[in-house]
Amino acid sequence: MGTPNDARTSASVTLEWFGCATFRLTIGDTIVFLDAYIDRVEGADGTGARAEDIDRADFILVGHSHFDHLWGAERIAPRTGATIIGSYETVRVMAAHGVAESQLQAVSGGERVRLGEGITVTVYPSLHSCVWTGPFQQPDVVCIGDLGLTLDQQKARLGDIAAHVARLDEDGRAHLAAARQGERGDGGALVFLIETPAGSILYQDTSGHWSGLLRGLRPDVAILAAAGRGNIDGEPIQGSLAEFLVREVEFLQPRTVVLGHHDNWLPGFSITTDLAPVRAAFAEATPGAHLLELPYGEPVTLFEIN
Repeated sequence: MGTPNDARTSASVTLEWFGCATFRLTIGDTIVFLDAYIDRVEGADGTGARAEDIDRADFILVGHSHFDHLWGAERIAPRTGATIIGSYETVRVMAAHGVAESQLQAVSGGERVRLGEGITVTVYPSLHSCVWTGPFQQPDVVCIGDLGLTLDQQKARLGDIAAHVARLDEDGRAHLAAARQGERGDGGALVFLIETPAGSILYQDTSGHWSGLLRGLRPDVAILAAAGRGNIDGEPIQGSLAEFLVREVEFLQPRTVVLGHHDNWLPGFSITTDLAPVRAAFAEATPGAHLLELPYGEPVTLFEIN
């Protein structure tokens, strides 16, 4: 496996971050978007690009159906001919927005899909972060409690999130109104293991997992969500986000870790995450994993294809 560096060649596997949990993965001549949320409200962190600027894509893998992951796919797919791979809810929403059925592939976990010559993706069921437990916190904040809640109790807690959203400024509210696509919840979160001729990449876009599924996957590179209260087997972590990420890295044992969802993608709702506690936790608990911090909009080479 090649060592990550800033060079890019035509025979390489590169990763480019658009902010939030959206990445462009280029594997030789095959372009795979990981989520599709590119547009931002003015003043938010990001590349300044819009979904309309994307003129080439072969596949879009969508981790779940919330707007900050799915919005944009309905424009990228028709422009590029890309196939959207996501949950049945993702496919329902995209079909309702006019994406051709021939460009939609519904999955729920257990499927292995061919993306190109020597390139496959295996889909695993996953979990969304515990959004019902409160707003975003810095990764060293220890959170306890909130265990054993039934679904109706969790939904009742979401009223606090709605109140938080109502306090967005005018631009933020307008952005949110444009981004909502009639999705009915997260649709069931998914995690993807992409295998290439040069190495494997695990992609996760929200902080949750089933321990029995995540343990033992052994990707070379793990792209992990670094936001919210971690969800472990249906219950919120009794600890910090940094501890949750360490747990995932211990399960996966990747050589390289890339973080996503940790920037201030919607000011007034999200926060800029201080990664110093994550760096410290990784250095102490998982020193064998290299934390690769991506800048916006600059492709970084993960592997060289021989």
